[in-house]
Amino acid sequence: MPFVNIAILEGHDRDYAQAVADSVNEAAITALDFPADDRYQLIQEYAPHALQLQTRTADRVMLHLVLRSGKTDEQKKAFYRRVTENLAARPGIDPHNVMITMTENNDIDWSFADGKASFLEG
Repeated sequence: MPFVNIAILEGHDRDYAQAVADSVNEAAITALDFPADDRYQLIQEYAPHALQLQTRTADRVMLHLVLRSGKTDEQKKAFYRRVTENLAARPGIDPHNVMITMTENNDIDWSFADGKASFLEG
């Protein structure tokens, strides 16, 4: 899975945060073809004044994914659609209030453990 930064508004319970994380994870598995066990997510909660998405004041979420290069435009568009569909269904975030960005990098840019370039050194 890509490394996913998830920004949500503070004040929600743990189930809400888990629903957001699960919605993003399911979309990554389905649309971007990541394995089910590759889950790397960082969930951060912000006060409303610190999570600014233009002038929107309703419940909102901002996502930033870092992933290895190679996903097609069609896969990325399918991911955007799937995430917003999932978040609308659970926990009920309006698709208009979801912002998603992606940054691609290379194999050398990943170390999961032991100080090794994981994709190059195993």
